[in-house]
This record gives sequence, C-alpha cells and structure tokens, in this order.
Amino acid sequence: MTSAPRNITLIGDVRKRLAQLPPSSVDTVITSPPYFGVRNYGHDQQLGAEPSVDDWVTELRDVCREIARVLRPTGSLWLNLGDGYSRHTSEGANAKSLLLGPARVALALVTDGWVLRNQVIWAKSNPMPSSVGDRLTTTHEVVYFFTRSRSYFFDLDAIRQPLVTTRRQSTRDPSRAYPPPGAGAVSLDGWKLNDNQGLSRMKASGLAGHPLGKNPGDVWTLPTAGFRGGHFAAFPLVLAERPLLATCPERVCSSCGRAWQRELDRRHGRLLAVGELQPACQCGAAGVPGLVLDPFMGTGTTALAAEKHGRDWLGIELNPAYAQMADQRLAERRAKSRPPTREPEDLAA
Repeated sequence: MTSAPRNITLIGDVRKRLAQLPPSSVDTVITSPPYFGVRNYGHDQQLGAEPSVDDWVTELRDVCREIARVLRPTGSLWLNLGDGYSRHTSEGANAKSLLLGPARVALALVTDGWVLRNQVIWAKSNPMPSSVGDRLTTTHEVVYFFTRSRSYFFDLDAIRQPLVTTRRQSTRDPSRAYPPPGAGAVSLDGWKLNDNQGLSRMKASGLAGHPLGKNPGDVWTLPTAGFRGGHFAAFPLVLAERPLLATCPERVCSSCGRAWQRELDRRHGRLLAVGELQPACQCGAAGVPGLVLDPFMGTGTTALAAEKHGRDWLGIELNPAYAQMADQRLAERRAKSRPPTREPEDLAA
C-alpha cells in the first residue's frame, strides 16, 4: 500500500496536488471549499470566482472526482457549503433568488456515484447580523456526508451525546408492558426498540436510552468561529471534530489500511465496542493513526482537530499565507499541550 504524506500542508492548486496523491490512501475528507461569489481570496486560480454557479459546481465536481480516487473504499467526504443570492441572471438564477449552489453540488456528486448519507444543518447559534429587510436572515449552512460505497467506516458511539431527561424512572413491572412479550417486535442487539417492552426494559435498567448516549442527529447548533487573522471563513473546531471522530479510524493497518476495531464488552445487556483497539485483519503489520485530508486547508482547523484526537492529517492550500497561519495555530496548540519543563533544581528535589 502506497502511503500519502502525513502531517504536512501541500502548497498549490488542489486540482494538481490531489493528482499527485496515491489512490486509496486517505480515510476521510473534511473540508469547506470557497463558496460561490462570496469572497475574493486574492488568487487567480481560486475556486468561487467563476462567472456562474454552474461553473463553480463543475470545478468542485472535478475536485471531488479526485477525492474519490484518493479515498479508501470505506472512506467518506464531509463537505461544508454555504449558499448565496444571485446578483444577475448570468450567475444562474433570477436576481435576488437563492442560487441553490450546495444543492446543485449534491445532485452533481450523486450523479457521479457518491452516496449522500446525510444533509447536516449547521444552525449557527451566533449568526452574523443582517440589515436585509425583505427576507429572513440566513442562519445556517449545510454539511453533506458522502460515502463511496454502501459499506463504510462509521463509529456512531464516538459521537453520541449524553442523555438528558427530567422524567422520573418508572418502577412498574416491565412484564406488564403493552404489547405483551413475544408480540412480534424486531430485536436489535437484544433490545426491542420498536415497542413499549423495549422502553420498559431500558427504564427498568435505569436507562433513558442507549447506554453510551443518543445519536446527535442531523441538526447541529454550533457557534461560528472567531479567528484573529487574514482569513475570514475559518469554521469552528467542533464542526470538524464530530465528522473526524465518526469516520476517521483511531488506527488502521499500515499494510492493508483496514481500520482497527475495539473489543466488545457486554454492558447493560448489550455488546458495546468499548474495549482495547485490535487489528481487524491478518496482516500482522503495525497500526498507524487514521488519515484525514482537507484539500482546502485554510487556517488548519481540520488539522487541529486531528492532532487533538490522535489522528494524522494532510492539507492542501493554494495560499501560502494561509498555510503559514495554519502552521502557527498548530505550533501554538502543541506548545499549550506540551508538559511544562522542570528546572534542574526541581528535578533534584
């Protein structure tokens, strides 16, 4: 297996840099490319400055075709996109109309064979104020979750959220639940989740739901990121963390690239993957951290999330100044997480 570079930002046009990477070498991609017609990043090769939204879709579609090549068959793509409003019919819609740029991209990628698993709504808890008076303020963006195949790596348990309930636990006998036991409910890992009996069993065990927490769902209420620098579109760290934990394995086989798995442990009446990591193949090769790629690296938020959670990362960035900002942010984080150095006299004590 040919390995891609790790923990480095490649400077240059994403379309050329992606072509230089080996196939099936990346576990997941988390990225936020330039939106159509929003900002001028000061480079003649930038995406987002095309004359029409359809031209932008074509350019981004070509990038995603290369992403599909470098992803493992079990890999995934998380694509954060924002929409905009048309200023002229030449841009692809009547003036003042939503361009539906993200939706056009999603349709194009599905046509190319991508599997669209989720359209996540990023609901901004602190959206930018707007002076617009004849429509509602836009307070969300979308994050598309694509995969290359029907079977792929996904660790839901890693992103479950704590259960919050104000309801008192029931002390009723679960055997008196309705419908009665054996009424034909479908079993899932020992829990009958589609009838009252399953709910009664969980309540009787002192649980309000899954023992590791609830599925976070597809609406994420998160604040926007504040960044002191020359980049105006840095997305928040938490927006990268959730996709990273769910789709970038903690460790993979350095030979075949298969994700390591955790040992199963029975808790609260069901098997949970909470044990030690172990190889899922027979290669006998060492394990290495999973690799996340951000082909529009910007100020390095994806890399920060990767280092925080023990994954490797690879970035591509057109603007050297932004790559330098990313390096600086990474260096500052490493300095903060490094244990304090003890003075010689402290060691002697």
